[in-house]
Amino acid sequence: MSMSIRLSLGLVHHPVVDRLGTTVATNVTNYDIHDIARACQVFGVTNYYIITPMKEQLSFVARVLEHWNVGYGAKFNPMRRTALSPVKTVESIEEAIRDWGANTCVIGTSAREVCAEKLIGFNQLKSKLNEVNQRKDQQSYMLLFGTGFGLHESVLKRCDLVLEPIRGRPPKDYRHLSVRSAVSICLDRLLGTW
Repeated sequence: MSMSIRLSLGLVHHPVVDRLGTTVATNVTNYDIHDIARACQVFGVTNYYIITPMKEQLSFVARVLEHWNVGYGAKFNPMRRTALSPVKTVESIEEAIRDWGANTCVIGTSAREVCAEKLIGFNQLKSKLNEVNQRKDQQSYMLLFGTGFGLHESVLKRCDLVLEPIRGRPPKDYRHLSVRSAVSICLDRLLGTW
C-alpha cells in the first residue's frame, strides 16, 4: 500500500473516562508522545494530534518537542526529530478535524463493545483505505484513541465509524492494553504490508 492515504491519528485526553466511567482529563505521557509518533512514521500517518484542553499539558508537549527539534536532543538523536515530525497539539477534537480537513471520516476506537450500528472490522476498514488510495480520492480519515479507560460515549456517538476492539486470546480476552500498544496493533492491521 502506498503511503499517500490521508490518515491522521488523534490521542484524546479529554473527554475520556476513568475506571468508574467518570468523565476525566488525563495527563500526556512522554512515552505516548514518542512511541506513537514513531508508529505514525513507520506506517505513513500524516498527522498525530495530541488532544487536550489543559494548558500545562500542551506546554509540556511543546517543551518535549522543542528539546528534540532544536535543543540538545536534536544534536544527540536527529532521528527522533524525524519521528516527532507528525506531532501536533490541539485543544479539542473539533480543532483537530478543522486542521485535518472538512471531508474527514472520524473513526473511534474502544476496547469495549460499543456503537454496534457504527462498527467496522479491521479487514473492512483496510479495504476501504486501499480503495480510496487506488482512486487517489480526497477522502480523509482520522483514527481517535482514548487514554485512561477510553473515549467518552459522547465522542463515540459523534464518530462516523467505530473500529472493532482488539480481542485477546480466549478464554481470557484481556483487553486493557496501553494506548501505545493498541495504536501500533491497529496501524499494522490497517496499513501493514503483510
